[in-house]
Amino acid sequence: MLRRILVGAALAAPALLAATRAGAQTRLRWAHVYETNEPYHAQALWAAEQIRERTGGRWAVEVFPASALGNEPTINQGLALGTVDMIYTGVAFAGSTFKPVSIGTAPYMFRDYDHFSAYRNSDLLRELMAGYTRQTNHNALALTYYGERHVTANKPIARPEDMRGMKLRVPQAPLFLMFTRSVGANATPIAFAEVYLALQQGTVDGQENPLPTIQAKKFHEVQSHVSLTGHITESLLTIVSGGTWRRLNDADKNTFQQVLREASDRASAEIRRQELELPAWFESQGKTVVRPDRAAFRAAALPLHNDAQAGAGWPREQYDRLQAIASRQG
Repeated sequence: MLRRILVGAALAAPALLAATRAGAQTRLRWAHVYETNEPYHAQALWAAEQIRERTGGRWAVEVFPASALGNEPTINQGLALGTVDMIYTGVAFAGSTFKPVSIGTAPYMFRDYDHFSAYRNSDLLRELMAGYTRQTNHNALALTYYGERHVTANKPIARPEDMRGMKLRVPQAPLFLMFTRSVGANATPIAFAEVYLALQQGTVDGQENPLPTIQAKKFHEVQSHVSLTGHITESLLTIVSGGTWRRLNDADKNTFQQVLREASDRASAEIRRQELELPAWFESQGKTVVRPDRAAFRAAALPLHNDAQAGAGWPREQYDRLQAIASRQG
């Protein structure tokens, strides 16, 4: 009797193990520094749900917003350390390990939104993302529009000279210094989560970010003027760590790619819609919205585009290809 029980258990064990494995769920951590009321977070949650559904529940993605797992340098390092599986990150931060991918962060690199939109769908961008992947072994899968960056301060910014000597908070990525150098401002790198307090206490005179971010982070509460300099057309990469990517089978890799690109498209469209509407909203909040002539700002920045001492780190051939991309409507 005992022998029959043991044999039956032995025969049942492989089937039970297979069933357990089939129903197993692996949890992944997706980190970013943005607020829960921003489109990036909403679309990350959407993507997490889509991944769960489309993989039959095998992969469960938990999203950690608002620097919960660290600032941008920390979460970028976390890809290699295994503390995060996926991140949103500004291309300037990704450029710390593969400079060419950050080319779009140079001030006035794009003529307008349509130029950026065409670049976002270009062979050049695909090559740059592939180069990042080869360099780091992490997989850059999508580029999301972050918006045109504008300056907030307690005074109007109408000309480059208005920024001379100004203490301007910039992100903790070297390429952002190209803009401050072009206008003579004093760059003050401060972690994203600490910017509001720095503005409130007067540690810095101003900061620069896209309008949806300024609204979400409530920077307008402690600044009187929003100057539409549009000096950087910013974007975010969605990156999956190499270690995590290697754990996916081919079908799941295709699912992750498809879902993350869909999420990127959805977030990009929402950011574009918001930034077109927000100048009027800031005015309704009693803020002064300044619309400077950008030609002087652009003229100050263009000579630095290929200056390595100013932060450039891309071949001239790639720069020329980017500038030659025809604008895409929509």
